[in-house]
Amino acid sequence: MKVVGLTGGIGSGKSSVLEVFSAKGIPCYKADDRAKKLMQEDEELIFKIKKWFGDNIYDAHRLNRKRLAKLVFDDKNKLKKLNAIVHPAVQKDFQLFLSKQNAPYVIKEAAILFESGGADQCDTIILVTAPEEIRINRVMKRENTDADAVKSRMKHQWSDEKKIPLADFVIDNIDWDQTLKKIEEVHKSLLHSESTT
Repeated sequence: MKVVGLTGGIGSGKSSVLEVFSAKGIPCYKADDRAKKLMQEDEELIFKIKKWFGDNIYDAHRLNRKRLAKLVFDDKNKLKKLNAIVHPAVQKDFQLFLSKQNAPYVIKEAAILFESGGADQCDTIILVTAPEEIRINRVMKRENTDADAVKSRMKHQWSDEKKIPLADFVIDNIDWDQTLKKIEEVHKSLLHSESTT
């Protein structure tokens, strides 16, 4: 079964694009959401996180996301360590998800698909893009935050310029009607390539 990676920078609208594929009956795996769930429920993963970041990273069995975010975003080595702990658990979880599917293709959505090396496990990559200004405004509106906070998070992701040459399909998500047309094109192309393999 073909594994299609779907990625895009913060505020690009990749979650909205994913919903359209999901509505077409394509099984979708949200790596970031699953990672959050695993960090809350997977005993082995919780043990490793506590070992590296201290027991107080969990408040009465709830992961203190703000505390963890502050730790890792202020220190690249700590962020690397967290990713090295979490990504193998997510990969194992994804393989389990994959084993239960029966579809022409599945989509694995992840914000840092290229940065984490996750793109290597995908047969095809879809990149969702939008101009930086639009992305910043979307996130500010969605999360009631300021531009500096959004830009600071963007620094931890590769630029679209770096990702575009590595993607098989690019969906420029500015005008939603055009985005829907492009999703339909990509979907048909993926179905066609699956039927010819």
